[in-house]
Amino acid sequence: MFPLQDNIPRRNPPFAVWALVFLNVVFFLFEISLPPQTREAFLYTFGVVPLRHMHPEWAQAIGLPVDSWIPFLTSMFLHGGWIHLIGNMWFLLLFGDNVEDRMGSFRFIIFYLLCGFISGGVHTLISQESTVPAIGASGAISGILAAYLILYPRARIITMIPVFFYPFFFEIPATVFIGLWFVLQLGSGITSLFHAQAGGGIAWWAHVGGFAAGILLLPFFCTKRCRTWHTDEFTWDKVWGHRR
Repeated sequence: MFPLQDNIPRRNPPFAVWALVFLNVVFFLFEISLPPQTREAFLYTFGVVPLRHMHPEWAQAIGLPVDSWIPFLTSMFLHGGWIHLIGNMWFLLLFGDNVEDRMGSFRFIIFYLLCGFISGGVHTLISQESTVPAIGASGAISGILAAYLILYPRARIITMIPVFFYPFFFEIPATVFIGLWFVLQLGSGITSLFHAQAGGGIAWWAHVGGFAAGILLLPFFCTKRCRTWHTDEFTWDKVWGHRR
């Protein structure tokens, strides 16, 4: 399933979302400009490597800084390829603007970063022996999805579902779309605990951790006023023709 559009119009320009997308693109362009060996060292230094934080002696032995929290921040702005980057940024643009509308730009950025921090911590605790750098904005974006689900439970998402390479388009409730997405993350994460190869190189528990963080942190970043209903949340009949 690939989301194309929601039916919640934004009220203000999403400056925080645009800034985050810009930074992610800039960091990625810098990342791919590095020679292969330098890039590998760069990702090990600024990505979240669980073994580095759980066993500092290992990190010291291979020359990585010990007891540094910086990777939990910088890893959110690094990606493993164009598809990884574009997919994450699309989700951030689609769901983040409405969440920013409710929180305000400053609180949105803090919320985003905290969700990313927590997602990296959950991944580290679950995958303590992993020596693979975990990178990407998906943990923080998972927190945005959780906030969107709570703030806009009546929203609907135009979703593309390819069947034998032929695209079909459906209007799906946000609760169903995000709910199925979370079940996939949780199920894949549980499977990876018993079959390491089933993880497919994806930090599933970072997604789960970011989503849980979004639920727990939302009350601290969204005032009573920002949790009130808006009339446009109930008018999805023109969603197909809506453009932002």
